[in-house]
Amino acid sequence: MWGQEKREETGSNEQEGKEVTMVVANSTIADGAGDISAFVGKGVEFKGTISYSGTVRIDGQLDGEIHTDGVLLIGEEAIIQAKITAGTIVCKGKITGDVVAKDSIKLRAPAIMNGSVKTPVLSMEDGVLFNGALEMAHGVRDVSRDASLLPIGVITPPHIKRVNG
Repeated sequence: MWGQEKREETGSNEQEGKEVTMVVANSTIADGAGDISAFVGKGVEFKGTISYSGTVRIDGQLDGEIHTDGVLLIGEEAIIQAKITAGTIVCKGKITGDVVAKDSIKLRAPAIMNGSVKTPVLSMEDGVLFNGALEMAHGVRDVSRDASLLPIGVITPPHIKRVNG
């Protein structure tokens, strides 16, 4: 937040005659998403296809398609009606459509998911509404050793190394 570089890119949506502002900032957020490459703010309506690498946060409305190998962050007030393919998705908003995530999907309250989901790892908080089909994709990672997926207070087994001597 402090001392971070921000720039605004402004364009117009010729179809609807509206001006659209996208804030591009170097800000670090939770969930290991890293620096945010672009931010689609509350009140912005976008129709079309978005393709990117890195991390994008959406707090507005999007109707179309999203393609990335990176991270998609969907804010609490976001409304997404799209076909989504991504590396990782963290959602607190509303998604309607088919979703494929190569790495994981985290649905956080008060998220609403309507549609089909395909991912090797899915986590949902209490208060999330999920209406649709779920397919746990092939290539599921080994969650028995993934400490980020363990609840607080769980004792993990020690890592034992064998030494030949």
